[in-house]
Amino acid sequence: MHILLTNDDGIEAPGLRALLEALKQIARVAVFAPDHNWSAAGHTKTMHKPLRVDPYPLEGAAEAYVSTGAPSDCVALALLGILSERPDLVVSGINQGPNLGHDITYSGTVAGAMEAVIFGLPAISVSLDSYESHDFAFAAQVAVQVVNLVSEQGLPPGHFLNVNVPCRPPEEIAGVAITRLGRRVYRDILIERYDPRQRPYYWIGGEPPTGHQDEGTDIWAMAHGYVSITPIHLDMTAYELIPILEQWRFDKMIATK
Repeated sequence: MHILLTNDDGIEAPGLRALLEALKQIARVAVFAPDHNWSAAGHTKTMHKPLRVDPYPLEGAAEAYVSTGAPSDCVALALLGILSERPDLVVSGINQGPNLGHDITYSGTVAGAMEAVIFGLPAISVSLDSYESHDFAFAAQVAVQVVNLVSEQGLPPGHFLNVNVPCRPPEEIAGVAITRLGRRVYRDILIERYDPRQRPYYWIGGEPPTGHQDEGTDIWAMAHGYVSITPIHLDMTAYELIPILEQWRFDKMIATK
């Protein structure tokens, strides 16, 4: 098996290193990662400035590159021809901090998996439910098991798996839950400051997000000590709304003779 590994915390991040160490036991691993942290970058596509790519000495990787682009750029660059061989699977992570519920729209980690799906490859995004702990060993082993199952069973086109691992000792993990996305609650605040010339500038700050612990969601799973595996489909069409909108008579908006 040939795996492309990326992340959004940067090529020096301990989560990526832990995942490389685990994955190289089962596959040939190529690494293509950003040169700095792109957390909350979302699904970025750099179109208006050049992207730099350099080989990177990374022990354990079959080949490794570092880029000035976002995680989604890294995956695109790799699959457009910089990698010497097209991979079978893309793994993005391990992220420092969870990616639950609405987080997936912001997450650079998840964006790496989304980009792989757009290119027609199965993908997995992996996150650890901690902003402080650098113990990624258990999360890396979970990722290996998920990779093996995806390789064995396959995923339908257009799908990837978003995996979140509780930050608990393995003996305190309650199990594995197949989940749906939960409802995040963000506590963002606007912080206004002034530069030396007294011009205002702004930070978006606030406390870490929480969420509704509805049973069966990824947020519920984290709170109860389960590894959460959420299947994600890139088709975001609200199919149940189509027949309702068809009754709105949008055709009246178009003038006819």
